[in-house]
Amino acid sequence: QVQLEESGGGWVQPGGSLRLSCRASGRTGSSGTMGWFRQAPGQEREFTAVFRWSGGGPHYADSVKGRFTISRDTAKNTVYLQMNSLKPEDTAVYYCAFENSRLIVSRLWDEENYTYWGQGTQVTVSS
Repeated sequence: QVQLEESGGGWVQPGGSLRLSCRASGRTGSSGTMGWFRQAPGQEREFTAVFRWSGGGPHYADSVKGRFTISRDTAKNTVYLQMNSLKPEDTAVYYCAFENSRLIVSRLWDEENYTYWGQGTQVTVSS
């Protein structure tokens, strides 16, 4: 069993920044896949950013490339999502997701491949 705890959401003006955190606890192993999805009101949940604990570069949705950066602190079992140059279109509930295996690239984007989810943290970008 794995538990995910997100934090860092809030309300910021366009162009501002936020950093989300997700701490994983439980039987996470060392080869898992962990990242972020987001869901705007009335829309489907969409892939945002992800990485594999065992190595390899991060992967980003086209909509956030160049603005968001995913990173991790292995010792703390924590991943971060640094969000810069935020736009109103980034407004959504952001969910941390984890799968206890190294997903191949073609499976990274599909939420159905992730077993564990956090409760989500709200990010609102508006003037």
